[in-house]
Amino acid sequence: MTALFTSVQSILTIVLIIALGYILREKKWFDDNFAGTISKLLMQIALPASIFTSVLKRLTASKLISLSSGLVYGFGGVALGYLLAFALVKLLKVRPGRRGTFINMFVNANTIFIGLPLNIALFGDKATAYFLMYYVVNTVSTWTLGAFLMSWDDPTKVAGSGTKAAFNWKKLLPPPLLGFLVALVFMFLPFDVMQVSWLSFLINALDYVGSLVTPLSLVYIGIILADAGLTSIRFDRDTVVALLGRFVAAPAFITLLILGGMQLGFHVPSLEAQTLIVQASAPGLAVLPILADNGHGDVKYATNVVTTSTVLFAIVVPIVMVLVQNI
Repeated sequence: MTALFTSVQSILTIVLIIALGYILREKKWFDDNFAGTISKLLMQIALPASIFTSVLKRLTASKLISLSSGLVYGFGGVALGYLLAFALVKLLKVRPGRRGTFINMFVNANTIFIGLPLNIALFGDKATAYFLMYYVVNTVSTWTLGAFLMSWDDPTKVAGSGTKAAFNWKKLLPPPLLGFLVALVFMFLPFDVMQVSWLSFLINALDYVGSLVTPLSLVYIGIILADAGLTSIRFDRDTVVALLGRFVAAPAFITLLILGGMQLGFHVPSLEAQTLIVQASAPGLAVLPILADNGHGDVKYATNVVTTSTVLFAIVVPIVMVLVQNI
C-alpha cells in the first residue's frame, strides 16, 4: 500500500507540473520560442550539471566496484532491450523521427524522479546501494547509445536529397555524457570533491542548476501538449508497443537474467533482485521530448509515450510488487 501511495504521489506531482506548463502556454505566457530555449538550456547546461552532482553525491569508487555483479545484470537487460527494440523497429517499420524514442522506451527509465523515491518507500535505505547500480546502468545507456540514437533518428536527413550527411562526432559525446565522464574522473580522486569546503560555492551552483532538469522537462511536456492539443494523447500501435517494452519487456529481461544467474549458482540477494526489477519497470524518461526536439524527431510522439507511461505506472507498480515478492 505504501508503494502504491508513493507512486501515485510522484505521478500527481509530475502531472501538476505538466499541467502548469500546459496552462501557461495556453494563456500565452510562453512564446513560440520558449520551448526551444528550455530544450537548449537543459541539454547543454542543466543536465550535465545534474548528472555530475548526482554521481558524486550517490557513488564512490569503492561502492561502484563492490556492486559490479548488479551492473552485469543491469547492462545485460539493457543489451537485450536494445536488441528487441531494434528488431521491432525493423519489423513494424517504425517511421523516422519515432525510432529513437521507441528504442529508448524499451531500455531507459525515469530512475531519479520516480525510481528513487519509490525505491526508498518500498525497500528503505538498505536498498540504496542496489538502486545505484541501476542508476549507473541507466545513466550510461541513456547518454551513450540512447542519446546517440535520438540524434541519429533525424527525419530531416531521410527526407533530404539522398546525399549522405557527414557524421558528427560531437554527437558521440553529448554534454550530459561529458558531465557523467567528468564525474567519474573526480570520483576516482583520492579525496571527496563534494566535501572540499572552498569548492562548496561551485557545488551548490551546479546543484541549483541541475535541479532545473525535472521541472523544466515537465513544463516542456506541458507546452508540447498545449501546442498539440490533448487529443494528441493516443494509444496508437507505436505507443502501445513502446509501453509494452517499458513495462513488460524491460523488467522481464532483467528478471530472466537474475533467475538464470541463480540457476548457475551465483548468489543474488532478494533485495537486490527486487530493486533491479522495480527500477526496470519505471516509466519513460522525462527528457525524451527534449532529446526528440534536439534530433528533429517526433516530439508529439515522445511526449505521448512519456505522459502515458507516467500515468500508467500507478497501475504497474502493485502488479510488479506482487510478481517479485517470491524472488
